[in-house]
Amino acid sequence: MKDALGSVQSVAVFGGTSDIGLDIARALVADRARTVVLAARDTARAEQAGASLREHGANVDVVGLDLEDPAVDAVFARPEGIDVAIVAHGQLDGDPARLQAVNGAGAVAVMAGCANAMRRQGRGTIVLLSSVAADRPRVSNYPYGASKAAADAYARGLRDALAGTGVDVMIVRSGFVRTKMTEGMKEAPGAVDPPAVTQAVIEGLRARRGIVYVPGFLRYVMLILKLVPRPIFRRLPI
Repeated sequence: MKDALGSVQSVAVFGGTSDIGLDIARALVADRARTVVLAARDTARAEQAGASLREHGANVDVVGLDLEDPAVDAVFARPEGIDVAIVAHGQLDGDPARLQAVNGAGAVAVMAGCANAMRRQGRGTIVLLSSVAADRPRVSNYPYGASKAAADAYARGLRDALAGTGVDVMIVRSGFVRTKMTEGMKEAPGAVDPPAVTQAVIEGLRARRGIVYVPGFLRYVMLILKLVPRPIFRRLPI
């Protein structure tokens, strides 16, 4: 649980090789978190990532991640439990069915498992790394947008369902983030690096926010885009 100063003590990153997820974990370790669990499909890469966290005093465990049957119980099976679970795994390109399996159904399975575990321990926050693409799928990337929208909608419903249980859900809708997943792509206006997302997450956790946009002005951009009539929207170069 959080210490006397309100700092997170334990964090799990589902998608334990994610640039953004690892950056958030590093920031939480710098703020006195001492337990980190990296759940990843590529456990060898996660072990390498965990080395730097151990150098800063964190106890790091690596757990294999199967999105069809995520090992949530293995992640939470520790005396102190888990204060924050970051759902960071994702895929940008590929077959639409695969995108739904990873970004949609996979994220839902992880969140559902985390919610059950956090209900049992009576506390915790689930952080979904969503996307502004979930607000309104665009012609240029609608398979990706649709897959992120599926998880985003579930997270919104889950947050309401968990009201009063001591468990929170925070949805982080970012725009273009410079990571290995977006390397070589044309940047969109307002592109940021992972630390910008991390800062928004840390501030959101302290304020117990439900939905966070990164950068913040995208909240208003997406509000306008959601109101644009379909015949005009589908012709926009976005």
